[in-house]
Amino acid sequence: MTIQYQKYHGTGNDFVIVDADEYVPDRTAFARAVCDPQAPDGVGADGVLFLALEGRFSPPRAVMTLVQPDGSTAAMCGNGARCAAKWAAERTGADEIMLDTQAGTRRAEIDGDEVTIEMGEPTFAPDAVPVAREEPLVTETVEGFEVTAVNTGVPHAVAFVEDVDEIDLEAIAPAIRSADAFPEGANVNLASPRLDGGFDQRTFERGVEGETRSCGTGAVAIAAVARKLGRLDDDSVAVHPPGGRLDVTLGDGATLTGPTVREFEGEVGSSPEPRRVGQA
Repeated sequence: MTIQYQKYHGTGNDFVIVDADEYVPDRTAFARAVCDPQAPDGVGADGVLFLALEGRFSPPRAVMTLVQPDGSTAAMCGNGARCAAKWAAERTGADEIMLDTQAGTRRAEIDGDEVTIEMGEPTFAPDAVPVAREEPLVTETVEGFEVTAVNTGVPHAVAFVEDVDEIDLEAIAPAIRSADAFPEGANVNLASPRLDGGFDQRTFERGVEGETRSCGTGAVAIAAVARKLGRLDDDSVAVHPPGGRLDVTLGDGATLTGPTVREFEGEVGSSPEPRRVGQA
């Protein structure tokens, strides 16, 4: 038995995509193995997207399930959703895709390699983030950093610093990620202002348990917190993670725009190492 997959990334956020029609007896074990570049079956990724395409609808729909490297699932992933939409568009020829996620249905527009995804309305409500308190957590000290908590499909803690590159993220983020304030944990985002009006971003992702080169829900979280704190003069802003540029628009719900890249496809056998069977 072999399992076919495709590898995509959105601004450096890597995903293995598997058609839900593929028989994967244990999705948790599969994600742990494939996401770990050191594992015998590993290709290295920030998560596995299992996608069930329903092309009979107009626009086509795809049901998205994200399993993270630690085997947990995440309700939403901005870059993952953009890659999922690109995958579905390539199979249907559509320039619009509806994605059903655990955070709700999200509409995506595809323009070449650029994909825009609806992200829903960011919320600071304590029960929605969630945080272990009755009031929103806004600019309060958590493990030595002044953070604001927001949910953009998944929980985020955002801290503004002078220069994101001056911080040892791997050293400081785990304590914030698992702080008592966050009963379900939180993704940790550092942001610093740029001269062009945008923000630099670094993110330590819950479920990956490490820094990723990009995080779409994190970019939206930074924009939402910046607006709440009066750091944003416009409803549109560019956020720059290490992997590239993401454009966030805030309005009646947020949108996230950025590039997607199809890297290669391959197959994983029941025991041998995965093989690339096509290079993009």
